[in-house]
Amino acid sequence: MQIYSDSELIVNPDGSIYHLNLHPAQVAPIILTVGDPDRVEMVSSYFDRIEFKVQKREFVTHTGYIGTKRLTVISTGIGTDNIDIVLNELDALFNMDLTTKSVAATFTPLQFIRLGTSGCLTAEIPVDTILVSAYAIGLDSLMHYYPAFQSTEAAQLQSYLQQQFSNANILPISPYVAEGSTDLLEKLGADLPKGITLTTTGFYAPQGRRLRIHNRQADLLSFFQQLDCSKITPLDICNLEMETAGIYGLATAMGHQAISFNALLANRVTGQFSQQPKQRVKEMIEMVLDRIC
Repeated sequence: MQIYSDSELIVNPDGSIYHLNLHPAQVAPIILTVGDPDRVEMVSSYFDRIEFKVQKREFVTHTGYIGTKRLTVISTGIGTDNIDIVLNELDALFNMDLTTKSVAATFTPLQFIRLGTSGCLTAEIPVDTILVSAYAIGLDSLMHYYPAFQSTEAAQLQSYLQQQFSNANILPISPYVAEGSTDLLEKLGADLPKGITLTTTGFYAPQGRRLRIHNRQADLLSFFQQLDCSKITPLDICNLEMETAGIYGLATAMGHQAISFNALLANRVTGQFSQQPKQRVKEMIEMVLDRIC
């Protein structure tokens, strides 16, 4: 039996996991992830009762029930660097023994359901659409540190995209492709628009925005819009955000399921932004909770 050192599996003096400050009993196997800590309370306001509320840094966790269904909602903050912390520590709460610092005798599969906001890359999809991500393209480096478990189509899509980025000399980026759970997609989002999501490393220049500072890659947004995946999949690259690829990649590597819902609040082609962003996020939360429960 492998025993992990104190510097590898870090546990707080009270026995909770290091960053999230959570104990195993405080988390349900159905986990809703949101970026914004304030959105946790938006979600848990629909719970019939709340068992636990825990906060450390940007990581806010509420666990409770809707009827007999036990759920956890947690804020990840922004970016795949935070996703690396959140998913690893949540997995450890279920699949490692924090006392003996060893792998648990039995594996517990988890479901990660992201409720996020995003910007749209095509004029044909109107602002306020709720889109579900079938694939996510990671423009960050997170999953280059972990083993990849991909379907044939995902591997082909990744190879195609890496070639396109290389040919266009688009910065030193090697995109990876991660896939959402087909089971969760069919169960929770079969009737919703589906697409491929780009996960970037930032909100401004990495998504083609320019404020005061000159962008090194001035044509980045148009390059994203011109990527054509039709030879591999009927799905289009539809939106930009900052977490989905990390969630999909890590969840798959760990043996869990994940799906990402995106409220498309901005259209980068038309320049429009939602007139009621909070209301649309609220409607997305209500829709997903209704489908889960």
